[in-house]
Amino acid sequence: MRSRIPYSCQTIDEDDIAAVSECLRSDFLTQGPQTLAFEEAASAYLGTGHAVAVSNGTAALHLVCIALGLGAGDLLWTSPNSFVASANAGRYLGADVDFVDIDPQTGSIDPDVLESKLLAASASGRKPDILIAVHFAGHTHGFDRVAALCVEHGVTLVEDAAHAFGAAYEDRPNQMVGSHPLSAAATFSFHPLKSITTGEGGMITTNSEDIANKLAILRSHGVTKDPALMTDARPDDGGWYYEQHELGFNYRISDIQAALGLSQMRKIDTLMTARRNRAKRYEELLSGLPLHLPLATDRSSWHLYVVRLDRARTNVTRKAMFDALRERGIEAHVHYIPIHTQPYYRSLGFTAGDFPEAEDYYDTCLSLPIYPVMTDEEQDFVSTAISDTLAYA
Repeated sequence: MRSRIPYSCQTIDEDDIAAVSECLRSDFLTQGPQTLAFEEAASAYLGTGHAVAVSNGTAALHLVCIALGLGAGDLLWTSPNSFVASANAGRYLGADVDFVDIDPQTGSIDPDVLESKLLAASASGRKPDILIAVHFAGHTHGFDRVAALCVEHGVTLVEDAAHAFGAAYEDRPNQMVGSHPLSAAATFSFHPLKSITTGEGGMITTNSEDIANKLAILRSHGVTKDPALMTDARPDDGGWYYEQHELGFNYRISDIQAALGLSQMRKIDTLMTARRNRAKRYEELLSGLPLHLPLATDRSSWHLYVVRLDRARTNVTRKAMFDALRERGIEAHVHYIPIHTQPYYRSLGFTAGDFPEAEDYYDTCLSLPIYPVMTDEEQDFVSTAISDTLAYA
């Protein structure tokens, strides 16, 4: 058993190394044929019309908001239980941001709270322009209802699926996350700890050709070299000619990264099976302890395995549990500090108590190690450490 057990880690094998080495020996290192192949493979796997690879998951969120026309004076809603990038995507564009509290059983937006908030927003005359719904930990509980509510109230829906590559929708078990018919787009992250990795990288999926075309230009400075899109080309302009049509960014992914992602895609089913088996085994090992376990689903990507201390059955604090596990070399983590409690968002007027379920979730949650190459021995060690800490208390 390794000397420390991380809460997650990348899964890299010799095929991945060979794919990157082959790319390094090719004519393309920046965006090129591997990027296109990666996009095509992801689109086919997810069952979506288009996939646009970018430099990271935050870039994906930013570009989607631009492509959907979000701007100053507009309003974006998202979950307070997420990394700050989910909300920051709106703030980059000068939009106002608000949050929808979570269901404590899922860690994701509570459809009941969303419905109430949408009704109040409709009555006040200011509904959100975009809702970014986060598939927390790779789960999709309640998402179909969230999507239906957005359609009912005329709100554009974007899925923050950074945790959910390889997951299927709970209510649509044969449909992969990223291809929902009621979403304008979905964004993914390929950070080393995600379902698959490109080192750093991200992707946007959409069924809209117009959105996909706009994203492809925005990720590369807003510049095009496509003659069909030129507006000011002269007869004597040659192959060097390009035009900037948008205020874009350098959010391109490299072919080196895409080669790794393409190699990882070939074993996505194996990686998902391994994560799901670990989650199922945790449920067996931890049942009976004073913990709230995550809702089990066979189609989650299980990016995180988050337990919450049951305060009615134990007086152990989250910090005590965290420290006890760290002392044994178990690198448990916490996901997430509610976004609205961060100093930047407090400066915008948010205060503690605004979203009580997210705050309560934060006070009791702990992310346990889970990754595809985790061994039974490592998982037993984690389970024993948790049991010992709770029993001692």
